[in-house]
Amino acid sequence: MATAGPTAEDLLRELAPQVLGVLARRFGDFATAEDAVQEALLAATTQWPVEGLPDNPRGWLTQVAYRRMVELVRAETARRRREDLAARRETDDRRAAPAADEDLTASRDDTLVLLFLCAHPALTAASAIALTLRAVGGLTTAEIAHAFLVPEATMAQRISRAKQRIRASGVGFVMPDPADRDRRLASVLHVLYLIFTEGHTASAGADLRRVDLAEEAIRLARQVHALLPHDSEVAALLALMLLTEARAAARTGPSGELISLADQDRSRWDVAAIAEGTALVTRAMTRGPVGPYQVQAAIAALHDEAPSAGETDWPQIRALYGVLERLSDNPLVQLNKAVATAMVDGPAAGLAAVDAVADDPRLVRHHRVDAVRAHLHEMAGDRERAVTHYRAAAHATTSVPEQRYLLMRAARVPADRR
Repeated sequence: MATAGPTAEDLLRELAPQVLGVLARRFGDFATAEDAVQEALLAATTQWPVEGLPDNPRGWLTQVAYRRMVELVRAETARRRREDLAARRETDDRRAAPAADEDLTASRDDTLVLLFLCAHPALTAASAIALTLRAVGGLTTAEIAHAFLVPEATMAQRISRAKQRIRASGVGFVMPDPADRDRRLASVLHVLYLIFTEGHTASAGADLRRVDLAEEAIRLARQVHALLPHDSEVAALLALMLLTEARAAARTGPSGELISLADQDRSRWDVAAIAEGTALVTRAMTRGPVGPYQVQAAIAALHDEAPSAGETDWPQIRALYGVLERLSDNPLVQLNKAVATAMVDGPAAGLAAVDAVADDPRLVRHHRVDAVRAHLHEMAGDRERAVTHYRAAAHATTSVPEQRYLLMRAARVPADRR
């Protein structure tokens, strides 16, 4: 049976950051460019189903967004900066179609440029990352809030303030020079990591994965790696994505149900992706200081190289989580280390490690704490507590596949063996 092609929604999600990059680079005003692109997307969703897909969807979106951008700039000509901007950017022929402007309709992909543009010097790292996730990753405010472990209202305010700060700074959107690019690189890599994470396991909805986001993150990571081939953390991030995504085919069953890592059919893993990812992280570990992406990629490689779940090198994985714990202030790292501790020293030791991190305010609304406790109580043979925590985790998650998986695990916990 033939595989269905990408939907108009998929195409719009892919093209939006490219068009935004064109307008932001040309006009130097990110906030207004984003408004113009959003209106172009709205026009596409209403016109394309009726009129059909245009021959050049990217050019169509760019033309509509460009015209709207010019209108927005003209509407604010009372402000001196907007007057100057309009005077510099507009041509004498106000009726000229953007299709004649090769800079606007060129086939070049500005998404990578937009990644670095959003890592703006006027922003804190957290704000730059949040803004880029909206502009490049197409994530909703709720999804970004979930990734940052903060309430949605807090994240909405952060994104709004980021746009205001950029506008007030007067710093233009230009591709940074090499020195500035290096300063922005950490934010760029974090953005790609979060986009991939949301693609690999969607934080909400009926599907376990958002394939479009995972593939786009890998594509952009390859571009950054091509730009900076000797940067060990860039290489390691690409390796981490490849090693993680290599298991994608085995993560779900025939009905889309979630299959845990321990129960996956490893013959379905992507051997070529594992080989590429392992080679990348092996080379990266020999260069420069060890960074968090190198450690995470090394952990992923250990999982991928194990012939079976029972042959996983858990002592080495726990040791690597200890290194990562010192490099990264993230309670999820400690939670993962607790699982590794349970696999090495038994579930009681793992549960004690969970207790040490469970009160972290960033985990208050996160289902992972209950999910880990449920798994460890099941390992210990405590059916009642395992079922209680599986159900609590299922109630807390907003992912339908995860919810079903957790409820299924609750139903299948064997009788109390204590």
